[in-house]
Amino acid sequence: MAKNIIGYAARSATSAIELFQFQRRDSRANDVEIKILYCGVCHSDLHQARNDWGNSLYPMVPGHEIVGKVISVGSAVSKFTTGDTVGVGCMVDSCQVCSACEKGLEQYCESQTTLTYNDIDRHDKQPTFGGYSETIVVSDKFVLNIPESLNLEAVAPLLCAGITTWSPLRHWKVGKDSKVAVIGLGGLGHMALKLAKALGAHVTLFTRSEGKEADARRLGADEIVLSTNEAEMESVKGKFDLIIDTVPYIHDLNPYIPTLSLNGTLVLVGYLGGLEPALNTMPLILGRKAVAGSLIGGIAETQEMLDFCGEHNITSDVEMIKMQDINEAYERMLKSDVKYRFVIDMATLKA
Repeated sequence: MAKNIIGYAARSATSAIELFQFQRRDSRANDVEIKILYCGVCHSDLHQARNDWGNSLYPMVPGHEIVGKVISVGSAVSKFTTGDTVGVGCMVDSCQVCSACEKGLEQYCESQTTLTYNDIDRHDKQPTFGGYSETIVVSDKFVLNIPESLNLEAVAPLLCAGITTWSPLRHWKVGKDSKVAVIGLGGLGHMALKLAKALGAHVTLFTRSEGKEADARRLGADEIVLSTNEAEMESVKGKFDLIIDTVPYIHDLNPYIPTLSLNGTLVLVGYLGGLEPALNTMPLILGRKAVAGSLIGGIAETQEMLDFCGEHNITSDVEMIKMQDINEAYERMLKSDVKYRFVIDMATLKA
């Protein structure tokens, strides 16, 4: 039966995130019910809560970086059992039959993937509510195994920030001989540095701010380039096979295109929207360079990423917060005042 549980919700684009009681849907035969232990705070949570993308549904319970323990499973579930440590990322369902889903790329589902929150369940047409809550009920196809060797509170951001940067690294076949650059050192950027380095790439950080060298090197950067310094930008002209652009707001891509190698690609993972100023196509055409986009990752590659992180002891750098501190955390995120991801200790929900 549906359960009354508590969480924290945005009730409008201008209201604070506050205590909220709601019903979780009835469990189906293929469902896993999870007690949430930790939930990461993604920049998308802030955008959605404040309707920055114009598609917000209220009341909204954000949160799509979820780590917890299985507390019950449906009659058709065989992959999970009570007590398992599991994760849930940005998706909780998809059509499962389109060409994208058949390739394990559920994030590109042709009939649209069902998001963990701020979406409508494709079966019962009820709103989906996210991880700022006690429990969540999810189809077993969208539940992930978490390596027990990892620090669970620091695993949560892997389920969005981690897979968002892992997917392009794998798609563009980054390995030992690759030269990778990362634009921006935040929640996404710090994971891109860690994962690219662990894959064996030579890794460079592009930053507009001085003073990040020590932290960047600790996270895996071999070089740091100040993007506002013309001489430093000229020194890396034609160097990079792949640039992962993690910046979440509108910015000029043109200075970075000349730093791509022949056939190189700059992939956007942080910003949604129009580009200003317009791209100069000349360096693209003369070097067969590309600007591309990438969205999170499929379930299979998310599990691959988690297993890789387990083998290499990779987690996010996190700052733990109480549930009651979420509004302050949002304001600090706007100021980039976090290294590098907030994670909510859900044990504080009822405090």
